[in-house]
Amino acid sequence: GHVTTTTVGSDYDKLIRNLPIVTSKVGKVPNMFDNRPDMISNVFYDTPGYWWYIMQANGITDPFEQLNPGDIITIPTI
Repeated sequence: GHVTTTTVGSDYDKLIRNLPIVTSKVGKVPNMFDNRPDMISNVFYDTPGYWWYIMQANGITDPFEQLNPGDIITIPTI
């Protein structure tokens, strides 16, 4: 007996269909790059400024605990 509102069949469907596809690379954190998302950003994006993008893509909140040599990480394509 409850009315439920959904987005199926609404304008949101068009928005979702038109979202860009994000591609990425997957790799291991090399020695000397542990705890340094800025250095990884510099290698892949030619700037250390996208360190936060790497952390966000990998669900990392603390690079000192969650970014260790040998860890598999995703590098999103910008």
